Amino acid sequence: MTQIQVEKKVLNENQRLAEELRAKFREHNVLTLNIISSPGSGKTSILERTLESFDKSKRVVVLTGDIQTENDAKRLARFGFPVKQIVTGGTCHLDAKMIEKHLADWPLKNIDLLFIENVGNLVCPSSYDLGEHAKIVMLSVTEGEDKPLKYPSIFAKSELMILNKVDLLPYVPFDAELAKQNARAVHPGMEIVEVSCTKGDGLTQWMEWLDRKAAATFRAQETTA
Repeated sequence: MTQIQVEKKVLNENQRLAEELRAKFREHNVLTLNIISSPGSGKTSILERTLESFDKSKRVVVLTGDIQTENDAKRLARFGFPVKQIVTGGTCHLDAKMIEKHLADWPLKNIDLLFIENVGNLVCPSSYDLGEHAKIVMLSVTEGEDKPLKYPSIFAKSELMILNKVDLLPYVPFDAELAKQNARAVHPGMEIVEVSCTKGDGLTQWMEWLDRKAAATFRAQETTA
């Protein structure tokens, strides 16, 4: 009982901070996207392909989380945009306090797009609101088609599913249609984009989704302002 009370207190405090962050993102028109997947699904790879496609004048930043090492931040920093690594030291997710701390010296008025690459995990990150506009869940064809059924919380909360590594479909026993069917059983109407970060397939559709999301978010904010 005591453990449950402590967990509820932590989540309540996280939610309070997340709402504060969301208000700041709205005030400064910062589209914030929280990318979540199992380890090795390709979160860093799609961010690499995305950053390399952007004009250098674009005001985009990345916070990337990992339990140990700054390897992902080093990979992403090669594209010339501000990147920070959040090393959690064993914690299996990012929380709102970590986001607030690592944004402290980045003026939000100078940012249009913030990518958050969460720690590789389909369970813990689903419980922590980071103030983002949308969660994006990533699944690769080297995993199981039943991941959406095994980890329904994160698929239910995510606005978009990216199905990555589709270039490997001829070589792995993965049923893409069944995976999409399982995802939509958990989240009816969920948008799904199939990509290959190595071959480039589907990246145009991913970029179009980003543009649509940015336009819809800023339109909604103008309406409520």
